[in-house]
Amino acid sequence: MICVTANSAAAARGRRGLPWRGRHLRARLAALALVLIAPAGAAAQGLDDTFLRGSVGSWEGTNFGVHMGMSNMNTDFGNGTSSLIAFILRNTAVEDEFAPSNWTTLPSNTTNGRQYGAFLGYNFQWDRLVVGFDGAYNRLSSMGSSASDSISRSGFTSDGIHHILTIDAQSSLKLIDYATLRARAGYAFGQFLPYAVLGGAVGRFNYSNSATVFDDQTPPAPQLPFTFGPVTATNSKDGAIVGGFLAGLGVDVAILPNMFMRAEWEFIAFAPVNGIRANINTGRVGIGLKF
Repeated sequence: MICVTANSAAAARGRRGLPWRGRHLRARLAALALVLIAPAGAAAQGLDDTFLRGSVGSWEGTNFGVHMGMSNMNTDFGNGTSSLIAFILRNTAVEDEFAPSNWTTLPSNTTNGRQYGAFLGYNFQWDRLVVGFDGAYNRLSSMGSSASDSISRSGFTSDGIHHILTIDAQSSLKLIDYATLRARAGYAFGQFLPYAVLGGAVGRFNYSNSATVFDDQTPPAPQLPFTFGPVTATNSKDGAIVGGFLAGLGVDVAILPNMFMRAEWEFIAFAPVNGIRANINTGRVGIGLKF
């Protein structure tokens, strides 16, 4: 005969109830965790999506900032003194027949320098396509170049005179600053906006040219040899304004909702400055705000 006491029955019921209560408590805790975690996860995902879509909002709107970089200027002085030589030899048989004013008298030269500046622009955005325009001012710390050389040629003109013509030439060019107006087109993905630019530039230059011409002439006998020159001509100007064409590539990177960093390469080919041709390649970085 088995006898079950009241205390033993109560203990048995307690043992059977414990697993159920444990499972019930764990279920409640899991539900509470889901309630707390789900909104935070959704908010984080929303922030992520918003940031990655570029606005940390959008790329559309006004943007401005500052930049700095290094520029490389290639200067072709070859025909920098052409107008001076043509003036010295005007109305002469040697200019009419040999055209020494078109000779490449001087070489090219390359120089490097730092630059800094500021930009202001506006973007329009359709889905991921971003187009816009910007203007910038750039000041160069030191961007001057110079060249000097001489050239000598001999020959007979149609009047029978033998010429030994020598030209000594010197030129210098310095780019002080320049402004640009550019059209931009880019494609946004994530925090990045790679873009290309086309536009125009206006530069301010100082230049100086000098040419000296000698012409040792030996006419047919019985005339005696003689020397024309030396004759020197110069020209110079400070603050000459010259236009140019530009193209470039770059990328903007969103780092905060209204702040971005920029890295770009830009090429500008300027029109001749009194016969001197110059172009510059620039690599720069910058930081900007958008709103």
